[in-house]
Parts: sequence; structure tokens; C-alpha cells
Amino acid sequence: MDLIQLLAPIIILELILAIVGVIAWFKTENTNGPRWLWLLIIIFITILGPILFFIIGRRQ
Repeated sequence: MDLIQLLAPIIILELILAIVGVIAWFKTENTNGPRWLWLLIIIFITILGPILFFIIGRRQ
């Protein structure tokens, strides 16, 4: 039970980060690389995927 209470905030933050990443991916038309690949990175590479998308995936 203690482990669940310890991991719950981390899991919630990761889900929020993934949701924000997918919303940003949906709104971004131009990306560095294939757009579909960035969606897979955001979804399957849990914490680092959305962060990588925000840092290097979006084209300014």
C-alpha cells in the first residue's frame, strides 16, 4: 500500500505530461521528422518522450 501512495503522484504527473504532449503534437503541423513517429515517441517513451518532443520535435 505504501508503494502505491509513493508512485501515485509520479504516475499522475506522467499522464498529464503525456496528455499535454499529445495535445501539442495535434496542434503542431510542422515537426522535425515524421509526425507519426513523434506521436509514437510521446506515447511509448513515458517521461522522456513528451520532453523530447517539446525540446527538439517542434519546428519553430
